[in-house]
Formats: sequence, structure tokens, C-alpha cells
Amino acid sequence: MNPAVEAAVAAVAAEQKSAEVTDWAARIGWVVGLLLFIAFVYWLMRQGWKWRGSLQSDLPELPTAPAEPGEAKLASTGRYHGSTTAGQWLDRIVAHGLGTRSRAELTLTDAGLAVVRPGAQDFFVPVAALREARLDKGIAGKVLAEGGLLIVTWAHGDKLIDSGFRSDHAAEQSTWVDTLNDMIKTTEGTAR
Repeated sequence: MNPAVEAAVAAVAAEQKSAEVTDWAARIGWVVGLLLFIAFVYWLMRQGWKWRGSLQSDLPELPTAPAEPGEAKLASTGRYHGSTTAGQWLDRIVAHGLGTRSRAELTLTDAGLAVVRPGAQDFFVPVAALREARLDKGIAGKVLAEGGLLIVTWAHGDKLIDSGFRSDHAAEQSTWVDTLNDMIKTTEGTAR
């Protein structure tokens, strides 16, 4: 073999190095830093939720169902998707647990609308506080197909509130709208 070629091959062989070994300390440092950043973002979100609740602290306590609410006109199970200031579908109300999404059991009686929520605070909307019922597509960050949500507008204190529900059986939501609006018209007629 040519001595010049041998020298070149030897030089190349001397320059080759094995693959770098993973620097575990740096990798662990990046992972811990990322986890701390994620925890910080969640903490900021929680602080924002608490701040919103303190801004809405003037909202009175939620009414509870009477001991004898009467015979059920309608009953349904589904999901409670939250409450907002009436007409402002993104202005979520978080005070008194109204911002907590949960399963829900709705019962409509002559006394009003009872909302039972496992794992969250139950509330009752007296028939005199009911203002309107409609089908809509979104509330408080939850968007469905047109008419996918039952929105009930009700008065609480000096505030009008929209509460959004999605029935397990979507076909029955229009019955809820008709029945609620008929009750509201009857109540308004007797109040005059």
C-alpha cells in the first residue's frame, strides 16, 4: 500500500470518535424545568378562577329546593355545562360553584327547576325567577351543533343568568323549551 494513503487512513481513523454519551443531568434538568413551567401555568389558571370568583362575590347564595316541590312535570339527566351572564356566552360565572361542569338531574315542578349535581352544589330556580328557555349552540367555552344546548335564563339577585344543559336524550330538549316558556308566560300573566 502507498505510504501516503496509509497515512491518510491512519489520520481519518484517529479522528473518528465514538458517539456522544447522553448527558443525563442536562436532560433531567430540562424535564424538571418543563414540569415546573406546566405547574406554574396551572397555578396561574387557578388564581384566575379564584379572582373571577371574588369579582362575583356579590352574587347571593343559590336557592335550595323547597321541602315539597310538587309533582314533576319533566325530569331529565344530562350534563350541566356552566352558567354565564345572560346574553354573554363567554362570561362564565364561577361563584357558588356555577362554573363547575358536572352531571346533572333536572326536575321541573310547579315550584321551579331543581338542578341536582353530583359532586357539585345543587341549586333551585324558583318559577318566578325563570325568564326564558331556548336551544342554542354554545355556552362558556362549550360549543355543540346548532340547538345542542338547552339554555335557561333566570334572575338571581339583580343579575340575569344563562345556564346551559345538554340532555342525555337531545330530542327531549325542545319539549323542555316549550314547557318552560309556557310556565314563564303563565307566571307572568298571574303576576300582572
